[in-house]
Amino acid sequence: MTAKTAWITGATSGFGAAAVERFVAGGWRVIASGRRADRLQQLVDRHGAEKVHAAAFDMRDEAAMRAAHAALPPEFATVDLLVNNAGLALGTAPAPQADLAQWKQMIDTNVTALVTLTHLLLPTLIARRGAVVNISSISGSYAYRGGNVYGGTKAFVTQFSQNLRVDLHGSGVRVTSIEPGMAETEFTVVRTGGDQAASDQLYAGAHPITATDIADTIWWIANLPPHLDITRLEIMPVSQSAAGLQVHRD
Repeated sequence: MTAKTAWITGATSGFGAAAVERFVAGGWRVIASGRRADRLQQLVDRHGAEKVHAAAFDMRDEAAMRAAHAALPPEFATVDLLVNNAGLALGTAPAPQADLAQWKQMIDTNVTALVTLTHLLLPTLIARRGAVVNISSISGSYAYRGGNVYGGTKAFVTQFSQNLRVDLHGSGVRVTSIEPGMAETEFTVVRTGGDQAASDQLYAGAHPITATDIADTIWWIANLPPHLDITRLEIMPVSQSAAGLQVHRD
């Protein structure tokens, strides 16, 4: 059988890096994209250039994204699966104290870049009757203090996934929104500006989701029979549940 090809964004750490490992182990070719060229090269060195193609660029740079797409080797050009994993949360402050520049960076990365790459790959995905897996978050469904724009961007990803599936009705393309809860990756370290202690404290004793858990979930979705679509999948560790509503009293 001819190997299938997945494009996985945010492949330098966390869910993305774990997904690269899972799909290569399963016999797929992978286009691994991300900002950190050194980490991408490590994936190529470990698995070989015939299995992993590194595409180093900032997702917010549309010209660089299009150049990376145009430069794909022929054997990687027929993309069967797009995993829109690249994204980030910045800051934990409530809206009045939040950094507007961080808000804009989250929107540019989590929303604008995601839709740009999706639009770019749609002709190939339709021709291949492929699939799109968007990594959203429970933050798009459950509000919490300091979640403000991050939660808003993930609500967009969830809704965009549903609308995309409607627009692709009859094409055979499958679209899934995966919405993880507490997961221990570099996520909180990035969100807090490099505070490893804050990350360790958040996850201590919680038995959170791991990157491998999500990679295995993406693999399962991608390899379902072609007549099945997982439209939305919310995943939480057993230790986590939705919080109650807060009430302010005079």
